[in-house]
Amino acid sequence: MTTAYAPGRVNLIGDHTDYSGGRVCPMAIDLGTMVTIEGGGRELALTSDQDPTPVVVPLGVADPSTVAPAWGRYVAGVIAVLRPATGGRGRVSSTLPVGAGLSSSAALEVAVALALGADGRDPLAVARSCQEAEQLASGVPCGIMDQLASLAGVEGHALLIDCGTLEWRPVPMPPDVEVVVVHSGEARALSASAYARRRAEVEAAHRPVGEGDPPDALLLRRARHVATEDARVPAFASALGEGDLATAGSLMAESHASLRDDFDVSTPRLDALVSSLAAAPGVWGARMTGAGFGGCAVALAEPGVVARLGLGRTWVVRPSGGARVSG
Repeated sequence: MTTAYAPGRVNLIGDHTDYSGGRVCPMAIDLGTMVTIEGGGRELALTSDQDPTPVVVPLGVADPSTVAPAWGRYVAGVIAVLRPATGGRGRVSSTLPVGAGLSSSAALEVAVALALGADGRDPLAVARSCQEAEQLASGVPCGIMDQLASLAGVEGHALLIDCGTLEWRPVPMPPDVEVVVVHSGEARALSASAYARRRAEVEAAHRPVGEGDPPDALLLRRARHVATEDARVPAFASALGEGDLATAGSLMAESHASLRDDFDVSTPRLDALVSSLAAAPGVWGARMTGAGFGGCAVALAEPGVVARLGLGRTWVVRPSGGARVSG
């Protein structure tokens, strides 16, 4: 029997930059997904504490996107990419909320991959496999940030990841800061969002002159977000590492404005939530987190401040180590 655990992640800054080879600063968190598998057979059968319908995936699965229930598509994606020689039976348990933008799907993929024998000593290789699995499962052309953050997380640190070179380094989190995730009340599913269209717009904006029409005003706004967000990420990481939370918070505010105005992935409810957080004494900065179209905001705050605001579903998350295997 093999048990694997993979954390979720919150992205502190750097959204919609990973798939264009830019930089991101996520943090693996102390909420995650555990998968236990007893090996054997030619299919993988899993039950979940979050869905009463079990998943049964043959090892020869051809199209992960057709598997039901929906959470089983990510399991099927991992099987389709890894092609394990042996299946098994097992269970999935998770403390991650679904549809909140905390990478519940990536955590599931990573945990399943490790439980099926993927080599966690090579986090980049496993992250690439799980990225491909997510794309097969959901049809969303996602970047590698979520899977890599789950695998490479360092206790007490965020990560500065360069998605162009695929190099990363830990960024120490100040001990006197609380990272708080607040749900907007709008669940989101990327497969039903404009995520793929945003990626296509970014690619069109960066197309060399002579390959089609020059970028229009909308495409220029998309490109401006990517360029300015990419520049904010290392500045944020430096400020965080130096304990300069005022500067880090200011960069978070700039990031949210760019995602709202140039990239059009925020929502009125997210905007109102971020404004409420940013206006509270003791909050250094706040922004939407993840791909947008709903989900959560993240704030850097003095301990206990956000809890007193009574904003609904809230998680105080701590910087976690990466995925691991036991048994």
